[in-house]
Amino acid sequence: MFVMRRPPYGSIHAQEMLDIIMVSAAFDQDVSLVFLDDGVYQLKNNQNPEASQLKNTAPIFQALELYDVKRLYVEAESLKERGMRESDLMLDVRVLPRQEIVELLNGGEMFFNG
Repeated sequence: MFVMRRPPYGSIHAQEMLDIIMVSAAFDQDVSLVFLDDGVYQLKNNQNPEASQLKNTAPIFQALELYDVKRLYVEAESLKERGMRESDLMLDVRVLPRQEIVELLNGGEMFFNG
């Protein structure tokens, strides 16, 4: 399970995380993603990263299904605190309340928390 907590742009962190996720999935690892805090911005529709001169990560997220990465979880409170709704996201995700995210993280093996 990978935890995405940082915004998509402003550093290369999100891109590096996606590279790790894609490599893990390519080698038949069972990959799940949890988006918390500013990490929910990584799934926002209609991103325009050209101003930051970083690679647009939206196509990579859309390719996750090709790698059988289908378990995507978003913390409901993180969306709400940032004025976002599930309809603002580019992928189908499972929005869960904070307590269920905590239970999910406590019950599963976490590979990377970034």
